[in-house]
Amino acid sequence: MAQHQPIRKATPPSGSDIPDKLYFRIGEVAKLCDVPAYVLRFWESEFPQLRPNKGGTGQRLYRRRDVEMALRIKSLLYNEGYTIPGARQVFKAELRQKEPQLALTIEGAPPTIDARQLRKLQKDLRDLHTLLSKPAARPAVHPIRTPRNQSTPRNTPEKLFDLPPLPEDNKH
Repeated sequence: MAQHQPIRKATPPSGSDIPDKLYFRIGEVAKLCDVPAYVLRFWESEFPQLRPNKGGTGQRLYRRRDVEMALRIKSLLYNEGYTIPGARQVFKAELRQKEPQLALTIEGAPPTIDARQLRKLQKDLRDLHTLLSKPAARPAVHPIRTPRNQSTPRNTPEKLFDLPPLPEDNKH
C-alpha cells in the first residue's frame, strides 16, 4: 500500500528562519513563504496590513515585519483553513484585543481639569484665531532717501537716514 503523505507541509518557516536583512525583494519573500510572487501581490490587495515599500525603481521592498505578516497570512490561509475574509476578521479581532494605549499625562499636572481654565483657554484660542484671521495691515513705506528738491544741487551728498545730530557734531 502507498503511504499517505500530508498535502501541506508540516513546518512552515518561522520568524527565526528569516535572514537578518533590512529589506527583501519579492522573489526572496516568495521563496521564504513558499508561494509564487503573484500570490504575494494578490495578498497585498486583500490585506491592508501587508504594504511593502516601493523603491525608486518601483520594485517592492519588504521589511522583516512585512515578511512576518506574509508568513502569518499564509499560515491562516493554508494551515488553519481560513478564507481570505475569515483571515481579515482574525486580524481585526487581534487588533481589538491589543491593550489600549495608555493616556499621555504631563508630570506634575493636576489630575482634574478645571472648567474655568478650559473656558479661558478656549477664549484665548478664539482671540488668537480672530487676530490671525485679520488681513495684514500694510506698514507705511519709509523712503530710504529724502526726496530731492529742484533747488537742491545734484552734487551734494544726501542723508540716508534722518537721525538727530550727535553732540560732538555741534561743537564745531
